Amino acid sequence: MTDILINEYFSAYASYPVIDVRSPGEFKKGHIVGAYNIPLFTDAERAHVGTVYKQKGPDKAMSLGLEYVTPKLRWFVEQAALVAPQKKVVVHCWRGGMRSHAFAEHLEENGFEDVKVIEKGYKAFRNFVLDSFTVEMQLKVIGGYTGSGKTRILSRLKEEGCQVIDLEGLACHKGSAFGSIGEDDQPTVEQFENNLFDQWRMLDFNRPVYVEDESHNIGAVKIPMGLYEKMKDAKVYFLNIPKEKRALALVKEYAGIDDDLLKQGILKITKRLGGLVVKEALQALENKDYFKVAMLTLNYYDKAYWRGVQKRDRHKIVYCELTNCDPLVNAAYIKQHVNG
Repeated sequence: MTDILINEYFSAYASYPVIDVRSPGEFKKGHIVGAYNIPLFTDAERAHVGTVYKQKGPDKAMSLGLEYVTPKLRWFVEQAALVAPQKKVVVHCWRGGMRSHAFAEHLEENGFEDVKVIEKGYKAFRNFVLDSFTVEMQLKVIGGYTGSGKTRILSRLKEEGCQVIDLEGLACHKGSAFGSIGEDDQPTVEQFENNLFDQWRMLDFNRPVYVEDESHNIGAVKIPMGLYEKMKDAKVYFLNIPKEKRALALVKEYAGIDDDLLKQGILKITKRLGGLVVKEALQALENKDYFKVAMLTLNYYDKAYWRGVQKRDRHKIVYCELTNCDPLVNAAYIKQHVNG
């Protein structure tokens, strides 16, 4: 058993399976992407041990912990063997303390030939993740009004070999009141950052990296401050596409999925749209006039987005006058301006 620093894990042992021995609740809140959870304690057991530690001291807590762990010893080895059949594995807990070292020692005693423990555990990983977003880079931000097809442009740029981070894809949310429609459940804020880092660490920061312009919040998650500040300071390529074309694109994306969800989205922005507009939009929705719904809601979103654009350094805004939402044409246009 050998302790390794978190940067050593990524530089030398990232191919090893990772076993996270924290409780299921800790793991669910956030974990290293690809890690396997083999918890020493259930959530209830961990809470009980913590209570005993506070009330009766470390010796009593350790005795209770052993009572919980001892019946699981064989199961630990069996599960670890499924995860790491080559008997080479990285183990961690919250701070690289007793849980991870006891587990690692148990694996070594049962035939595992190369067991590494991450020094300072998951806490070290989290610090490493957040620090990574401060690196200098060539960030290119694709902006534009709602319905411009920014996400589709990112997909096209990725297909052409460009470096892309799809923040909305990672967040499982499109960023508006309608952003959760058709998406999986959002990750926790912590797991969003971890998932983002898993792509971030693979980037070549000597080459441009494309992202979509976003608010700090994407649904219930937040863009890490280090990255968000870079996005606000970066050059933005503002896609100026006629509203009617964008409304048609939104109809194609949202119409027919679930009118009840669309209704909920409209009601979320009642104060911003105004009662009369909401009433008109809901009537249009009932009539299946999705184009009218899109046009009415775009009136609000266009004004809100424009206010955000005006807060930027005007010298860092590249206005892209485009006629439609074709991602193939618009991606080529952006690449031409970036490379030109």
